[in-house]
Amino acid sequence: MSALLRQRLPPTASLGAGLFRQFSASRDISVSRGSKLVQIHIRPTASPHLKPAALISRSGATLVPSNDPSPRELPPAVYVPPTTGILSYLPSSWVPYAELARIEKPTGTVYLWFPTIWSTFMAASMTTPLAPVTGAIYTSALFTTGALIMRGAGCTINDLWDQNIDDKVTRTRFRPLARRAITPTNAVLFAGVQCLAGLAVLLQFPMEVIVAGIPSMILVSTYPGMKRITNYPQAVLGAAFGWGTMLGFPAMGISLMEPTVATTAACLFLSNVAWTVLYDTIYALQDIKDDKKIGVKSTAIANEGRTKVFLSALGIAQVSLLAGAGYISGLGPIYFAWSCGGTALANTWMIRRLNIKDPADCSRWFKWCAWTVGGVAVSGGLMAEYGYRKLYEKDDEGEIVDDVIA
Repeated sequence: MSALLRQRLPPTASLGAGLFRQFSASRDISVSRGSKLVQIHIRPTASPHLKPAALISRSGATLVPSNDPSPRELPPAVYVPPTTGILSYLPSSWVPYAELARIEKPTGTVYLWFPTIWSTFMAASMTTPLAPVTGAIYTSALFTTGALIMRGAGCTINDLWDQNIDDKVTRTRFRPLARRAITPTNAVLFAGVQCLAGLAVLLQFPMEVIVAGIPSMILVSTYPGMKRITNYPQAVLGAAFGWGTMLGFPAMGISLMEPTVATTAACLFLSNVAWTVLYDTIYALQDIKDDKKIGVKSTAIANEGRTKVFLSALGIAQVSLLAGAGYISGLGPIYFAWSCGGTALANTWMIRRLNIKDPADCSRWFKWCAWTVGGVAVSGGLMAEYGYRKLYEKDDEGEIVDDVIA
């Protein structure tokens, strides 16, 4: 167990061979600890009646001002630069921007990416003749690039909205804007670059995709503000993340203006909205205590006391709408057994096993849901359905097409 030490810090205090000075504002500093140089984040006490003091946490020990009435309620205030993973290989000046884009946390990118894969392969199975494999792969590659860029842009915009509340939430207090590692002006410029890069990818698609894709930026930009207005901001997030379910159809050459395509896309879109509300409610359970204190709204708070009933209803809606999309588009038993059946089983297993009181468990299931439901179940079934149809595709004379790649 970590030791909790309590003492007043003098005007200067040493840590190893390093020297701390008191500051009137939060900042990152580097100090020597033996032969290593350690970067830490110093945050002064908030009370105007106390002399400036630093909250320091390192190696399992936390030092807090001796006259603080409740030291155990104060989270550690030390930011330790990453020493493992992709961020550890970047120049130190790049790390805050990489953290802002969450490149070290791919789950969010996956959640944005999978809906585009769903619509791409559902559309590929609906075209006559069937869409070429190379076309499906190329379209998926473009959507992958776009998802990586736009998820980062969405995170930057989110953190700009939340920069004054993130430092009050345990899980987010060391985000770059919250710890003042990046100025708001630089974050705005960074978001602009990300959006321009996303636009460059969007311009590689047919015109109908471009026209249909632009409105999604409104949803991406407004979602963070919804957390201050409605108890169901996850519905707006679901619309933003689910927008890709409509883009794969025109990307594969079938228009959303066709009634069958439009109805299929609508069912797939609403299915993704239900799924997003489901998994993001699980995600929001991690912060439910802090969100209550600072007044942030969420489906986790709105449905406290009936969480698993709410999640189960969302799971049923998701599977029903997936089945509706498959029925309208004329997909076969592979899709219904694999995508719909697999999603139903995975959601049931997850909801039964989820410990809603344990933030770490909520985080694990949030990540598990992305790959198991979005990837293995829905995407896997759609790819298998398309692959089967492509393998046994017949030409105008009723003969099986030899070149399955074309």
